[in-house]
Amino acid sequence: MMDADTMVLPRLGPADVGVEDPWGEDRSPRPRRAAARVAAGASRWRIAAWLLPALLTGGLGGAGLGTPGLRTEELATWRAATSPWRDVWAGDRTLAPYHLLVRGWAELFGAGDVALRVPSLLAMTAAAALVGALAARMFTPGTGVLAGALFAALPSATRYAQEAQPHASALFAAVLATWLLLPVLDRPTARRLAAYAGAVVLLGLCQPGALLLLAGHGWVVLAFRRATAGRWLAVALPGLLVVAALVRSGARDDGGLLPPGVRVDPGMLAATPRELFGVAALGAVLAGLALFSLPLRYAAAICTAWALVPALGLLLVARVVPVWSPAGLLFTVPAWAVLAAVALSRLRAHGAVAGLAAVALVGAPAQVAVRGPDGHGQDPRRVAAIVDGLGLRGDGVLYGDPAARTLVARYVPADRRPVDVLATGSVDVFATRPGLDCGGCDVAPRRLWLIQPGHRHPTVGWAPGAGAGAAARALRAGYRPARVWRPAGFTVVLLTDQRRTSP
Repeated sequence: MMDADTMVLPRLGPADVGVEDPWGEDRSPRPRRAAARVAAGASRWRIAAWLLPALLTGGLGGAGLGTPGLRTEELATWRAATSPWRDVWAGDRTLAPYHLLVRGWAELFGAGDVALRVPSLLAMTAAAALVGALAARMFTPGTGVLAGALFAALPSATRYAQEAQPHASALFAAVLATWLLLPVLDRPTARRLAAYAGAVVLLGLCQPGALLLLAGHGWVVLAFRRATAGRWLAVALPGLLVVAALVRSGARDDGGLLPPGVRVDPGMLAATPRELFGVAALGAVLAGLALFSLPLRYAAAICTAWALVPALGLLLVARVVPVWSPAGLLFTVPAWAVLAAVALSRLRAHGAVAGLAAVALVGAPAQVAVRGPDGHGQDPRRVAAIVDGLGLRGDGVLYGDPAARTLVARYVPADRRPVDVLATGSVDVFATRPGLDCGGCDVAPRRLWLIQPGHRHPTVGWAPGAGAGAAARALRAGYRPARVWRPAGFTVVLLTDQRRTSP
């Protein structure tokens, strides 16, 4: 019986691609001379990785910063910025840290529309710079430039840079926390852990719901650095406890850990890419590019967890509690930009530039739209122009929502505002009849304005509350719709008292 021939397998050299590196990104270094040339330009690219995204975001966000009027949520920010300090803290405690920041900002720079939005612009600009620096640190300087530029080109980055809400600040805190997580994963010293803990506290103070990022960070720690899990949890807990105490203290104001939203359904899920990236097609493009990055590198796995795990967590919670809100997931957008940049960086330079240009081109119409008077989905200045231009002395007004009252206070001059009939005292103005001499008491106005966020039927569908009850009483008292306007995001109705002749 003869022995079988021995088969000799060749040794795989360093130039061969590994199983976990199908793109060959971990091959041995280039020859010394080529490596020297690469190193000579690396510092310039590292500077460009944060400087270029910052300039792009600052320029795009600053263009048309004051053109859109303050939407309803921003009007609440304006109200906080112009209220006494004690009233700011007495409001919604989950927004109190941001409102206190804006209140102090308004002391220095005023409470105009542009002034209120500048903190968000600064936060988004800093976030874009940090996105580029983070991608350069995790991958290559060229990838950092692509990631920062991709992020800056997204219409959602411009939109929330121009909104007086805490979303931009929370996004910056999320990028900062991820930046500080990397050295903790490498070597968890006390100083690094303390810095990371501070970023987590900042994230929770900016937007409590953004603490879902910790679910993604925790997944990375358990998957790659189990020995660090105990120390990571110890420094993450203080941030959770601080925010939990803040929410608990505001429980009487119906505050909550997660932002208000809706119950999740297929329609809401389908609308999420458009809300999150500005254009639905951009969400599909970034997701498709990200697929080429997900399984390949340890660094890509960090961004994958950042992008997906918080969204899955919010989705699970939203099946029980109505908290689904695409804006609440804005802090995951940088992760999608980094993953897309990793895929583009595998192309030649002209291919990567073409991909970046395509993203900018697809988002261009949305970039233009976001700077319109109704660029944030509402046109409060148009509402004010209607009331100011067509209002008459002695007109009354009913508000279907407190935000509508704030809108009139913000944009209609005090001497041109209709009388708020719900704030006239104990006299029932709707019970007063024409010709009745009541000795100076409130008299029912001949004309009555109804103002409500959203597009509604002029006589039905008003939000529950005092405004809805008063509107029904006005209709029963003989008021009928004379004209109806529906500017973006609002319904304005002019009612006239049919019991009287026109003035």
